[in-house]
Amino acid sequence: MSLTAWIDGVGVVAPGITNWAAAVDILGGRAPYHREATVLAAPSVLPAAERRRASRLVKTALGVGLEASTAAGADPATLATVFTSSSGDGHNCHALCETLASDDRQLSPTRFHNSVHNAAAGYWGIATGAMAPSQVLCAFDASFAAGLLEAMAQTVCAATPILLVSYDAEYPEPIHAKRPVPDAAGVALLLAPERSARSLAQLKVSLGGTPITTAQDAELEALRTAIPALRALPLLSALAQRRAGAISLEYLAPLQLVVDLTPC
Repeated sequence: MSLTAWIDGVGVVAPGITNWAAAVDILGGRAPYHREATVLAAPSVLPAAERRRASRLVKTALGVGLEASTAAGADPATLATVFTSSSGDGHNCHALCETLASDDRQLSPTRFHNSVHNAAAGYWGIATGAMAPSQVLCAFDASFAAGLLEAMAQTVCAATPILLVSYDAEYPEPIHAKRPVPDAAGVALLLAPERSARSLAQLKVSLGGTPITTAQDAELEALRTAIPALRALPLLSALAQRRAGAISLEYLAPLQLVVDLTPC
């Protein structure tokens, strides 16, 4: 059994990749890849107070989500969403741990509410005014595949567009030594139940046990394995190259998520 939907918009940011247009050139082989620190734009859609508090994780999620919805010509305030990340905000978590290890153990309420796993979804609601349902998932390194499966199921069952936002960011030391995510990165897909003039490709998703598809470039493969949200890179590469075929994404062992992509 498989689930079918169409991709109407894409957003991406990663080390050396500023947006989907840049990703198309790099993943399509038309531009060389140079690894550089991830550049995150200030989320101008947020009120000033929330903008100052927005973490790197929140900036990543909002940036790719807005890019995908804009590309699809969709009003973000109307979209149901699925947010998926392998962990919460590392820098706020680090600050809370420092406080708890100090003599003054009074936690900042602002730090706390920015550290929780659904913080990015909350900021999305503030930024866009969205009142539609929102799911927030975590499945460690399988978080992108888990989010894609959930978003596909919702798209099919509710027969409505769903915005998938997958995002991760680094922890500072000493947690970084145990969870060495090197930088921030995010991927967003606007999934639709029917093909439209904006559709980029058809997706058919099912569970399987085939070997995981890797990135074709060694540097991009290193990114794919280092940042959980970038487990999406083989899918994005096929989309950028307009290449039909099956992509096997890391899911909960021993299963993989098999994605059959057909460009429009």
